[in-house]
Amino acid sequence: MANPAFAAERTIKVVAFGDSLSAGYQLPASAAFPVQLERALKARGIAVEVVNAGVSGDTSSGGLARLDWSVPEGTDAVILELGANDMLRGVDPKVTRAALEEIVRRLKARKIEVLLCGMQALRNLGPDYARAFDSIYPGLAAANDLLLYPFFLDGIATDPKLNQRDGLHPTADGVAKIVSGILPQVEALLARVRAKPAS
Repeated sequence: MANPAFAAERTIKVVAFGDSLSAGYQLPASAAFPVQLERALKARGIAVEVVNAGVSGDTSSGGLARLDWSVPEGTDAVILELGANDMLRGVDPKVTRAALEEIVRRLKARKIEVLLCGMQALRNLGPDYARAFDSIYPGLAAANDLLLYPFFLDGIATDPKLNQRDGLHPTADGVAKIVSGILPQVEALLARVRAKPAS
């Protein structure tokens, strides 16, 4: 059903800024997260453009290094999905948190709204690492008044039918499930953009 509140509004520009999970690793371009998300939002009558700024293999520090050119002028909102590769490489959670914090700080300084996508550590990394890593996202969201989608792979991570053979990357159906799960938070993100006074 179309959302009348969004009808006849200017197109909101969203950048999906992340790693292979948002880039669409081994998927046709039409099945990648930004494309499926844009399609779902447009089906609800929302004028939006979702740009794919996902880079496979990227860490949070890598994202910070490319932030300024990956998120161009005119961006209204960013879906920030980084940290999975930090975790897979066993990067110190303090390093991950500091990089994500700086990304958020720079985006907020540019008056860009942020939806932070949480990640969870593999349990075989040990309870101390998992506790430190998992707490990064709710902590950052609370400290910076960010919208939070607690776990980007919620409902997908343990389902072999929704993952590619590597067990790490979602299939096209897996991405569709991510989109349906995250949609309410993305709509809340767009509502924050709409609520801002015109500059």
